[in-house]
Amino acid sequence: MSLNETVSAERLHIGFFGLRNAGKSSLVNAVTGQDLALVSDVKGTTTDPVQKAMELLPLGPVVIIDTPGLDDEGSLGELRVQRTQRVLEKTDLAVLVATAGAPLTPPEEALLRQLEARKLPHLIAYNKADLLTTLPQDGKRYVSAKTGLGIRALKEALGELGKQRATGKTIVADLLDPGDSVVLVIPIDESAPKGRIILPQQQTLRECLDHHVSVLCCQVEELQALLAAQAHPPRLVITDSQAFGAVQKLVPEDVTLTSFSILFARYKGSLETLVAGAARLGRLQDGDRVLISEGCTHHRQCNDIGTVKLPGWISAFTGKDLRFDFTSGGDFPAALSDYALIVHCGGCMLNEQAMAGRMRLARQAGVPMVNYGVAIACIHGILRRSLAPFPEALALLEP
Repeated sequence: MSLNETVSAERLHIGFFGLRNAGKSSLVNAVTGQDLALVSDVKGTTTDPVQKAMELLPLGPVVIIDTPGLDDEGSLGELRVQRTQRVLEKTDLAVLVATAGAPLTPPEEALLRQLEARKLPHLIAYNKADLLTTLPQDGKRYVSAKTGLGIRALKEALGELGKQRATGKTIVADLLDPGDSVVLVIPIDESAPKGRIILPQQQTLRECLDHHVSVLCCQVEELQALLAAQAHPPRLVITDSQAFGAVQKLVPEDVTLTSFSILFARYKGSLETLVAGAARLGRLQDGDRVLISEGCTHHRQCNDIGTVKLPGWISAFTGKDLRFDFTSGGDFPAALSDYALIVHCGGCMLNEQAMAGRMRLARQAGVPMVNYGVAIACIHGILRRSLAPFPEALALLEP
């Protein structure tokens, strides 16, 4: 994919971390060749994470993130450090910017322990090497944002680290053969963005076309006539999850049916966990709190899927008096233990690392998580059918 074609969720996220005045922002500017980050000799100039989607050779499309200092102080400083920690949740490659000639400090060593515990590819760049009289021959990576020393080698090292994150995963192509036909059911309702279709639908359509699969797109109202007009049934029908109830009645039992949300759960490596989380839906009790969280922000409509439809469906399915909380975008609570269940969107606007971070927080709090597509399929009694292409996830439903 080219720079303009690659959405942020599909780009490698490279985070630059370090103490205040270690030269993180200067190094970001040197690596990118742009004045991306504000630079000053004053400690704590970077008060909020700054990120930019760009092309960085030899990596290709990336998101570069500059962060506040790990050692920021005071009440505001503590909040800035918390924001730096949140950046870590979505980082694919990490660069610790340390000071050449100085030993690593406790905050820097603590960050390294976090990176190693998460098995996150990372490297240490010892900045301000131009201030050393001679460069030590100790195998460390010395750089200078001021003179350009070691910048090219740093970018090449990032390219090598980036190869570790290449997965070769597909959304749906591995389920299909060239020449197959697929039907995409795409409701255009009051919540649909004007003049376009949403990201999971775009990406699925493009991948099918790239693999020479014929694609038929329709809304729910046209589905029955479209299927009847085909000489041969489609290999697969993929629906928007909120239309599951109507679509499953129209698609013959011998045609495989799933949803965009389920496909993206698998794509981001979380399908089995989310399927296991669906079991909690049937065990919710009066007074339980349910968190419904979305990875993007959008204008809420009167019949919004997250704040209106899902609470209604879950309440009707359980027959319980439940309490619902809602978050969107980058807002995801660190304290989750008060919730009985988390229902998350498909996460198309979050990279895999960010989604994994949210699931890790839920797991640490002992709170099951399910996504929209899995939850809606469960509520409509068609989860087993919608998981037919994925035997490992389907096996979790066996008694």
